[in-house]
Amino acid sequence: MVLLHMKRSDLEQFLFETTVEASVKDTIKQLSTVHNLRQKIQRLRLEGEELAKYGPAKEPGKEGIDTYSEDSIQKGPFYMMDPTGRRTGNACSPDVSKVLIKTLEEATAVAHKDQVTKKVVLTETMLKEAIDNIRGAVMICYPMGLPEWDLVRENLEDKEDLSGTSFAAEEMDPETSTLWFAGKQMLSEKSLKDYLGRHEKTKVIVKLQKKGAGAPGREPVTDQETQKAMMAWYYKKQEEQKKLAEDDDDSYTGATWASNQVLKAHFSGVSAVRLPR
Repeated sequence: MVLLHMKRSDLEQFLFETTVEASVKDTIKQLSTVHNLRQKIQRLRLEGEELAKYGPAKEPGKEGIDTYSEDSIQKGPFYMMDPTGRRTGNACSPDVSKVLIKTLEEATAVAHKDQVTKKVVLTETMLKEAIDNIRGAVMICYPMGLPEWDLVRENLEDKEDLSGTSFAAEEMDPETSTLWFAGKQMLSEKSLKDYLGRHEKTKVIVKLQKKGAGAPGREPVTDQETQKAMMAWYYKKQEEQKKLAEDDDDSYTGATWASNQVLKAHFSGVSAVRLPR
């Protein structure tokens, strides 16, 4: 199996396993799906933690901490006012909310970029299972269900509207996205072997781009850790050169012991002669 290191940035990267016989078109769809699922988990983490702390979202148009007077708020037993005014404040019990937060953390760990360092290959199944675990934890916290306008519910039901948000820029369309390798676009009608060769035990860096976005930036020649080590080495050598320059004192050449005539003077008996001043 060929190992693809899909990398859009230092934060957005993961490992994906496929075969050189796979078509570029199918590979783009698979990579886009995995990428979008990782983004989905990130959004669930952001909103899920707020849900655990401050309860379900308020109805659209009624957000704000000053919308309701203190007397009109129906406070639950675990009420905690949302400082942003987006949620009702009626959270579930702390013990149950811990389950939700832990599940969110576990899902985030599955999709985290550190999986690349650990050499863990991501699959669509792994990510969907992590999302299903979040769905179960939400149902445990709020068995009565969430309002239809809650972002967590919209996410879990695939009804999110990301238009106008920063998340929209990271979503990849499986049908129109492009795949790049070694600074060249891989054509959809070809197979991976047309670019990577027929050897299955290959690892390469590929990049997904939106349609019309052009070629992605090239990878640096050295990784960040190697670059840091090189800079530290050059700095050390520079400091050593400075010390050598400071010690480059030739005043010793005027000393008696450094004179090339000292031996001759000794045997001629004039070594102790001093001229009057």
